[in-house]
Order: sequence, then C-alpha cells, then structure tokens
Amino acid sequence: MAEVEEQGRKSSEESSDDSEEEENEEEPKLKYERLTNGVTEILQKDAASCMTVHDKFLALGTHFGKVFLLDIQGNVTQKFDISPVKINQISLDDSGEHVGICSEDGKVQVFGLYTREGFHENFDCPIKIVALHPQFGRSSSKQFVTGGSKLQLYERNWLNRWKTLTLHEGEGTITNIKWKANLIAWANSVGVKIYDISTRQRITNVLRDNASLRPDMYPCSLCWKDSTTLVIGWGTSVKICAVKERDPTEVRDLPSRYVEIVSAFDTEFYISGLGPLGDQLVVLYYVKEISDETQDKEFRARPRLDIIQPLPEACEEISSDALTVRHFQENECRDYGLEHSEGESLFYIISPKDIVVAKERDQDDHIDWLLDKKKYEEALMAAEISFKNIKRHEVQKIGIAYINHLVEKGEYDVAARKCQKVLGKNMELWENEVYRFKTIGQLKAISQYLPRGDLRLRPAIYEMILHEFLKSDFEGFATLIREWPGDLYNNMTVVQAVRDHLKNDPNNGTLLTTLAELYTYDQRYDRALKIYLQLRHKDVYQLIHKHNLFSSIEDKIVLLMDFDKEKAVDMLLDNEDKISIDRVVEELKDRPELLHVYLHKLFKRDHHKGQKYHEKQISLYAEYDRPNLLPFLRDSTHCPLEKALEICQQRNFVEETVFLLSRMGNSRRALQMIMEELHDVDKAIEFAKEQDDAELWEDLISYSIDKPPFITGLLNNIGTHVDPILLIHRIKEDMEIPSLRDSLVKILQDYNLQILLREGCKKILVADSLSLLKKMQRTQMRGVRVDEENICEACHAPILPTDTAKVFNVVVFHCRHMFHKECLPSPSTIPAVQFCNICSAKRRGPGSAVMEI
Repeated sequence: MAEVEEQGRKSSEESSDDSEEEENEEEPKLKYERLTNGVTEILQKDAASCMTVHDKFLALGTHFGKVFLLDIQGNVTQKFDISPVKINQISLDDSGEHVGICSEDGKVQVFGLYTREGFHENFDCPIKIVALHPQFGRSSSKQFVTGGSKLQLYERNWLNRWKTLTLHEGEGTITNIKWKANLIAWANSVGVKIYDISTRQRITNVLRDNASLRPDMYPCSLCWKDSTTLVIGWGTSVKICAVKERDPTEVRDLPSRYVEIVSAFDTEFYISGLGPLGDQLVVLYYVKEISDETQDKEFRARPRLDIIQPLPEACEEISSDALTVRHFQENECRDYGLEHSEGESLFYIISPKDIVVAKERDQDDHIDWLLDKKKYEEALMAAEISFKNIKRHEVQKIGIAYINHLVEKGEYDVAARKCQKVLGKNMELWENEVYRFKTIGQLKAISQYLPRGDLRLRPAIYEMILHEFLKSDFEGFATLIREWPGDLYNNMTVVQAVRDHLKNDPNNGTLLTTLAELYTYDQRYDRALKIYLQLRHKDVYQLIHKHNLFSSIEDKIVLLMDFDKEKAVDMLLDNEDKISIDRVVEELKDRPELLHVYLHKLFKRDHHKGQKYHEKQISLYAEYDRPNLLPFLRDSTHCPLEKALEICQQRNFVEETVFLLSRMGNSRRALQMIMEELHDVDKAIEFAKEQDDAELWEDLISYSIDKPPFITGLLNNIGTHVDPILLIHRIKEDMEIPSLRDSLVKILQDYNLQILLREGCKKILVADSLSLLKKMQRTQMRGVRVDEENICEACHAPILPTDTAKVFNVVVFHCRHMFHKECLPSPSTIPAVQFCNICSAKRRGPGSAVMEI
C-alpha cells in the first residue's frame, strides 16, 4: 500500500522509514493503493519494465519478455510470451482490440488480441518504442510507428502489404513516442519532434534544456493533454506546447501548423512521468536527497507524486505525496513510469517491483479524512450534502460518532442538540442516548430535545427525566410541564410526586403552579382554579375562559376582584349570560368599593341594564368616585332626582346640586347657588345661556350690578343674548369697573360683526334669488313640443286635430299641462292671467302660468 506523507502513514512492507510523519491539516487530493492479486505474484518472480492502460484492462510488460493482460483489480486474464529479454513498450489502440509490442532483442509484434493476425518482425537492433495509430482497428491502412535508431512508419498498401517510411533518423535513439489523433510526438537525444500524419509534415523541434543528462538514464516524458496540447517533461524541465493552425496567407513552404510554448518552468526533482488532471498536471518525480550523516553523499529517496497548476513561467504546487514503493532505494529515474486512464482519472505508478494506483479522492475518502482529523461536524455536513453519492458511510453513523465525540469532550448541550437531527425517528437510538445521558448525569441537557410529536418514546423515559428535574430544579421541572404535551407521561404519577414534595414545602409557588397545570391537563379544573386563586396567578382568567368555569367562580368573585379588578369586571360583564348582574351585586354587597367598580363599568357599557341599581350608585359615586357623579347624573334617565339632590346637598356638592336643580326646573335657585356658592360669573353666564330665559338674565344682572368683576364678565359675554344697553344703563355712576374700555370695545366689535354678518347674508340671499329668478325665466321661455301623442287634460282627446288644415287653438301651461281652448272656462269667468286648473288645485307655484298656442 502506498503511503501519503501528509497523512503520516507507514509502509505496510519493506519501508525504510519507520518514523511517523508529521500530520498536515491539508487534505490530500489523491488516494493510493497497491495493484495486487496477480500482479503481486508476477513481480515476485519478474520485474515490470512497462505498462499501458486502457479503460477496460491493463497491459504489463516484464524484464523476462512476458506481456500480461490484467483486469482493473490486477488479475491476469491473458499471458503472451514475446521474447526472452526485456519488453520495452506496449501500445494499444483506442478500441483496446489491437496491441503493439517491442522488445530489447528487436522483436516487433502488432496483432489483434482476438485474432493474432498482424505484423511480426525481428530487427537487428533493439526497438525501444512502438505506437499504434489511435484508430488502428478502424483504419484500413493499419498505421503504426517504431522507434530505435530511427523512426519508421508502417502502413498497409492496397495490396495488403506492409510499406515502410522513415520519418526521422540520425539524432540518437528514440526513447518515447506519443500518438494523438493525427499528431505523432517523439523524443530522441536532441529533443522532441511533432509530425502531422495528415499532411506528412514535421511541424516543430523542441530542444531539450539540459544536454548534460544522459537520455537513457533520464528519459523524456511525453503526455498529450488534449488533441493539440503536448506536455514535455525532461530532467527538471517542463514545457507545455500548443499546436496551432497557421494563417494561410503566410509563406507557402511552411507547415500548415506550428507549435507555441505556452508554459515553461523548472521543477525541484527529476521527472519520471506526466499525466493530465483537468487543467492541472500530475507529475511523478524521481528524488535524490543528501544524507544527513555524510553530507556529500546522495541517496535515492521515495518518489513523489505531485499535482501542480502550470503558470506561464512557473507552477503552483497543489499537493505533494511521497510514495513508499518496494525497493525504491534501488530504482533509477528510468525505472519509474506514470500511465493514466482517461476515463476514470486513474494514475498508475510503475516501478520494477511495485505498481501503485492513484485516484482522485471521492466523497467517502473526504469523509474518512475528516473523521480521522476529528472534524465530525464537517464530516456530517459533507455526508448530508452528498448522501446519494457516498457508499461506505451512513449519515446517521457519522452523526452518532459526532455525538460520542462531543460527549467525550464534555459538550453535553451541543451533543443533545445534535441528537434531534441525527437520531431522527429511530426510537431505539433515542432511548439508548437518554440512558447514556442519565449514566453521566446529564439528563437535563437532552430533555428539551426529546421527541414530542407523532413519534414518541415510552412514557417511562419522560417520567424519569421529570423526576430528575423534580429532585434538583423546580423551575426546569415547571418549564418541561409547560412545554411537554400532557399525554407524554402518566399524569397521575407526576401529580403524586409533586404532592409528595409539597408536603415538605407547602408554600412553594413554583410547585403549586405546576401542580395546577397538571390538574388542568387532567381536567380537574376546580382544583387548578383553587390553586391559581390562592397564588393570585395571572392565568386564572385564561383558565376560566378556556374551560368555561363560570359556575365555579360565583362564590369567588370577591377573590377575583381583589386580584385584578379590571380583568375581573371585564370578564363578568362579557359573560352576563353565565353570571347574572344580580348575582354579582349580591356577592359584592359587603364590598361597596368593588361593587362601585362593577356598576360603573356596567353603566358605561349600557345606561339601562343596571337601572334598578342607579339609586344605589348615587351614594357609591358620592363616596368613591365624585368626578364621575355629575356625568352619571347627566346620562342616567332612571336616577331619582330627589334622592340625588338630597345626597348632594348633604355632602355640599354644589355643581351636582346646581345640575339637579336646573333639571328639576328650579333654574333661579340653581343660578343663585352658582353666584353665591361658586362665585363664578363665567359659569353663571354659561348657565343662563343654556337656559335661554329672560328672567334668569334679569336675575343675573340684578345680582351683578353692584359687583364690578361680575359686570365685566357680563359686558364681555352678554352682547349676543341681551341688549348691552340694559346693563349699561343700570351701572351706577362713579363705579370703577375693571377693563371697562376693553369690554365696551368688545361690545362694539361684536355689534359691528353682527352688522357685517347680516349684510353678508343679505347679499347672498339677493344674489341667490336673482340667480333662481333668471333660471326660472330661462326655463319658462323654452318652447314646448306638442304632437299627436299629447292629450287634452280636460277632455282627454288628442291635443291636435286629425285635420290640421282647420283652425284650432291649444293652451299650454308652463307646467306642461295642455288643454283645448274651448275646454277651458270662458274668459268672463276667470281672471285675465290664466293658471292651470290642475296645478292651482294642487296649490303649485308660478310655473303653472299659461302659454297660449
């Protein structure tokens, strides 16, 4: 099994580094596993020299000249004995039905996996590389290339014979070939060339940077990222080349395509293989490090697989994993290889004694890493988001692991809150968690999150928690009773437990309130009401309304009003049909102050409902609420005036007495009290205005004539009701009257204002009369249509004769009544100005005047 340095794993076998690696919080991008099964047995006796990957299978070549076809798990499906010496290269077409193999002894074989027919040739020099056309199986020309000292193209002609064409030679051994679509890229000792098979043109030559490196020891790695992008890795140098179409207007002799290097950068280590991963690159490095003991001696370290993001002149490292492959201490740069499967983003790291598969981490791997780092909340969130895609994990199990972790850390409240989300509808898990929280003494933490809806636990679970609260937390117990539905637990059991506690603490308000609520759940409302009244609890009114307990409170009205007069009275008045007014009055007869509050509100709602208690209310208002006595006397039509006058006179209530006297018709006595008792001229004047009695004004003037302040008040207010001259004539000479000049000026101003108002009204009246007269004139001057449909109002015959040639006379009045002239009375019997008989009989106005035709 390959190890990732960031995860701090050890090699399962043959690892030279026994020390644990430091943990890194950054999650790896890839995961690794050894290719086992048949591969393990092969590499125990032989060594891998090359491998090619297809989406359906793998093809492995060995140093002993064998080629094995393997499934994805490494099981051998086919075996070919090709040569007694090393297999240098295996090539597959896109369909995976044809294979090309070359070996160190010069053998080249190209054949169908299901036919064995094809090309079989022995050359007199080692053939290092072979590459089939990607569409080899579909192409009639069956093209492939081989590389040794020269690059040769083989294809079948129309006679079904193989034709050979040398594409390049003379620059050393060809060590690598990659064929993509119509482009062939190969590497020799000088650099990398690209050949366009469709135009039979070589389009570029990319020289290698470090010529001091031996090509056979540090071979070139080639990788087509797509059909026009080639990645070259050689030594520590990486170049990304883009094949582009040339503008046809350029020089004719140039190839139709050209290559542009879009990115070039150096790496820290030697490159052993390349593979594409989206817009990033996967790079296999051969690593040499300096020994700590002998500073001048290098040793072969574990190879590294990095994911990098290419930039124009540099690269950004995304992840870096050190791989512990078997016998890595003995391997050279040329012994490693990297192949990739385009279909599943799998990467195969090939070494002589080991093959490691690297693949992108899926959501299950991501969750594994989060759990390993104890990031349970993130793991749970990731599982919930991707629950359809995860295969090895279950959301609930991750949630339970998270709850366990929180409990271990002592975060009981958070753990309890997570139970609601994680445990869901699994009642068995819920009960297990409750018992665990009980064991650790944290039942209170989980109590508020227990299921309470359609899915519920056994009643014993809820009772156990309630008893736990009842031992140490009365407030918490009361909260649970309020929040939990009453059918979650056995009510009688809990009631008995509360009563047992109240024996030791009978005045505990919290327990008494909770007991009342339990009685309410159990529909024992009388007991609950008794406790609420004892505690003067605000919910007593809600309890009465909700459960219609009015028959139970008839003898508790005083208690209710002592608790809250306003609410009690409103409740009683709103439910008169259930508790009569007479019953309330009877209950409150010994508490007159409460009776007054009740009757006062009753009177405000309806002046007539409590009419038989109006006489009693007079003394109640006088005793407890004098400000509302006068409004009561004014609004009540059932109040006995003599009784009211007697009470007011006894208590010397002048204003109320004045009102009663005036209502009883004794206005002069009432005015006398205002002037003599209240000494309030303004009130006296206002009273006189209300009564509008000349005798009262005379009495007021007579009383005020020797009191200058009263005279001033009269002068200021009398002008619109009494002629001021009457008052002025009676003022004694040489009497000093405060503000006399101002009062006289006000009288004159009031008089002028009256004159102006009269003149204004007169103008308006004249203007309106003239306007209406003109309108009437216009109306009367209009013509009146007379036709054969009209009839005479006297004889009821048609108004027009059938023979219009004869002379006829018609009389039409402005009221639109029509008569034959002969049907009207003779002129000698009526006035000169005629009026319509019909309208005159109905006493209509001037609109009935005659209009003769």
